[in-house]
Amino acid sequence: MEAVELVFKTLQTSEEPLQAGEIAKVAKLERKDVDKAMKTLKAEGRIVSPKRCFWTAS
Repeated sequence: MEAVELVFKTLQTSEEPLQAGEIAKVAKLERKDVDKAMKTLKAEGRIVSPKRCFWTAS
């Protein structure tokens, strides 16, 4: 599965917003891959930040 979809699926299944480091740990990905995936998801409008440094699926 592509990193973008794995990050998005992780955020969808989480009950509360997650930080990038937590996403990397849960999805078992490198932090740099999570950052790239989150940049793509943010540009597509698929994730939002309810508070600073925390992310959730929109």
